[in-house]
This record gives sequence, structure tokens and C-alpha cells, in this order.
Amino acid sequence: MTLLDDLLADLAAEGDRLRALVAGLDAAGWATATPAPGWSVAAQVAHLLWTDEAATLAARAHDDQGPWDALVLAAVEDPTGFVDAAALELAALPPEELLARWDGARAGLAAALRAVPDGVRMPWFGPPMAPASMVTARFMETWAHALDVHDALGVAPEVTDRIRHVAHLGVRTRGFAFAAHGVDVPDADVRVELVAPSGGTWTWGPDDAPERVTGPAHDFCRLVTQRVHRADTDLVAVGPGADAWLDVAQCFAGPPGAGRDAVTRA
Repeated sequence: MTLLDDLLADLAAEGDRLRALVAGLDAAGWATATPAPGWSVAAQVAHLLWTDEAATLAARAHDDQGPWDALVLAAVEDPTGFVDAAALELAALPPEELLARWDGARAGLAAALRAVPDGVRMPWFGPPMAPASMVTARFMETWAHALDVHDALGVAPEVTDRIRHVAHLGVRTRGFAFAAHGVDVPDADVRVELVAPSGGTWTWGPDDAPERVTGPAHDFCRLVTQRVHRADTDLVAVGPGADAWLDVAQCFAGPPGAGRDAVTRA
């Protein structure tokens, strides 16, 4: 299997897990409020559907640029509200129709990504992306929004080593996180050492880096997707730059997120 195949398999597994969670919900379950203000469970799934469809248009842009350009022009009309509006509109679909359309979008995206010619980068709302990078981003978002749904429904999510994709993206976006907050990136290198759900250790950065971030990978992934407040993690930062990073960590595109309020820990 290729790297892209491996990534797509993990993305499919993450999507399947969320689908299984919501498939049997009644109307009240679909309408349950999630931690994202104004977003129900249905809106969370609808957002993933919309983004998968948008990514498919981007993946096919090398062959047909028109639909992607039309989507971008529509986004320009309402840059701050376009994505939310699309999610809320799709969330009004009957649950069976919403899930069926998401099934089609997931399959269509995988096929479109496999068809991108070697060396071609896909357009996106930020910098152009290689197919593997797009799958990693889709995994991150699917995992993060699934956490919101689990939280809303009071169901503890399974934690697997698939979250390494999120951790990798979180490390890679350190510079972006500072830039999004209008802050210069500290000069010092940072070594990241995270304990995987299976018990192993994942590392990034030079062994002799003067600063470090250590702790559970699950905490790090929730922090960089802003699904937990830093105070509610067991992450440890050594050095001023590493410490500042954990205050602004963000692996998703767009302006700085609001994050989550701290919860009093027992």
C-alpha cells in the first residue's frame, strides 16, 4: 500500500466510527447541541459533508477548474460566514439523506484524491496541498468534530494511534499558530515527545533542542484542535518558546479559534 492508501484507510475508519455513532439517533439526538456554539450534532456531520465535497472539487480541479472556482467565488461573498451557513443549510436535511450524501462524499473524495496526477498540488482556501496533506487535514477535522459529537452525546470516544496524524499536523503548524495570533515564531527549536495511546513514544524535532513539549499524545491532539484548555491537559512545556506555543496551538486553518474554557480538575 502507498502512503496515500494508508492515510485514506485511517480517514475511512475515523469517518465510519462517527457514522456508527450517529446513525441510530432520533430527531432529538440529531438536534443535540455540541460544544461549538450554534452547532447541533447534525451541523457537525453536515460540516464534514460540505468540506469533503469541497475537497473533492479541489482534487478534480486539475481536470475541471470551473466548479472549484465557483465555490471560491461564493466563499468570497461571505468569507467569515460561508462555511457555517453551508453547514447549517445541510443540517436541515433529513438524517437519512444527510448520511447518504456524506457516504457519497467520502467515497467520492477518496476516488478523486487517488486520481490526482503525481506532482500535482490541489488548490485550497490556504496554500495548495498535495493529496496526502489533504487527507491528513480531513482526518484531523473528522476526528476533531467527532470529539464534539461524542461530547454532546456523553459517549467516551475510542482513542487510537490513528491520532498520530493529528499530532504530526499539530507539530507542523507551530509557525502558523504563532502567525495566526500575530506573534513572531520563537527562534529556539522545540523537541516534542508524546506518549501514544498504545504506550509508545512519538517524537519530532532535534534530540538536542533547547526546549521541549512532553505529555500524552491525546492531550496534545485535543489542544492543537482546540478541544481542550491547556490547563486541563498533562502537557509539560520546557522553555519560553515551547510554553508560548501551548498557549496559541492551532492546527486548523483560519483565524485564531476561541478554544475551550478550563474545567476544574479534581
